[in-house]
This record gives sequence, structure tokens and C-alpha cells, in this order.
Amino acid sequence: MMFGQGGSAKVFVATRPVDFRKGIDGLALAVQEMFGLDPFCGAVFVFRSKRADRIKLLIWDQTGMVLVHKRLECGKFVWPQAQDGVMRISSAQMAALFEGLDWRLVRPERARRPLVAG
Repeated sequence: MMFGQGGSAKVFVATRPVDFRKGIDGLALAVQEMFGLDPFCGAVFVFRSKRADRIKLLIWDQTGMVLVHKRLECGKFVWPQAQDGVMRISSAQMAALFEGLDWRLVRPERARRPLVAG
């Protein structure tokens, strides 16, 4: 699943749980208060439930605000330790998190130097 434009959007994760009764307006306010960011900036904002089995994504797609809610039927999402409350992850890590995989295992491939014929 691709989020944002071209699948390379900035992704911000709230490491502490939020009240999952909140809808678009409540989460947009949480983006301003917790992240200190504009919810209409085009980034993907990720929120978790207390039980860590549910995830909500808030995304502005240039035409409207999108709220995605997913519940895992078995298991829990892997979440970062709650430190300052907010962290940034890559789009690839976000895709792994959304699938219920351990996003911490997603690492960028190291650039290889081209072989020089000589």
C-alpha cells in the first residue's frame, strides 16, 4: 500500500497511544499538539491504540483528509519505545509496520561502488 504522493511521503509516528475514539478532526488536532506540524502538509501521521493491535493513519491527499484504520486479527503491531512521543520512519518501514511486520528490520540497501575496469 502506498501512502502520500509517489509513496515517498514523510512518515511521523506517535510512539505513545492515543484515544482511538478520535476521528479526523481529533487526530488533526493531535498532529498539531504532539508533532508540532500542520496536518495538511502531506505527511503520513501514524497513531497506535493502547493494546497495540490497531493503527490509524492520517493523510492529506491534496483533495481531502484520509483516515485509515486497521486492526490486526492476530498479534500486535511492533511499536518503538515511547520516548519523546514522536519519531520519523521511512516509507518502506511504514509499509512493513502497516502489514504487521517488524519495521525495524527494514534497512536501506548500501550503495555499492561500481567496479572500475583497469
